[in-house]
Amino acid sequence: SPFVGRILDWHKKATGKQEFAPQDDPGVISVSKIFNYYKTHCFNTVIMGASFRNVGEILALAGCDRLTISPDLLAELAAADAPLARQLDSTTATTDSEKRSLIESSFRWRMNEDAMATEKLAEGIRAFAADQVKLEQTLATWAKS
Repeated sequence: SPFVGRILDWHKKATGKQEFAPQDDPGVISVSKIFNYYKTHCFNTVIMGASFRNVGEILALAGCDRLTISPDLLAELAAADAPLARQLDSTTATTDSEKRSLIESSFRWRMNEDAMATEKLAEGIRAFAADQVKLEQTLATWAKS
């Protein structure tokens, strides 16, 4: 599940550019490319965008398999009167990328070449691991009571 907002945050810091239109948002572009690649090549998977910073990102990814949306952004979407147009569609997805099979060394090299992907993946793994520990501690506390 690509973290749209975190990708945007990384690009803001790396480029110094603070504003991106939804269609130019690096996180939106990333999720769209991933969605179109996997759907075009018929991978049996669910694509999920997450960590949205604004409604524009969500609207730009309408049609993605899953989106995790905060309560504040859900309320903003619910209050909008504009129709929600599908932007991503698995039945019409296309990509310029050929289907690839990577061996581990090729994968690691490609990851190394993408500073954002490398940094955000490591950050995400650490955050999920910390959350797992918190969840286990919470469940242990509940089990005792």
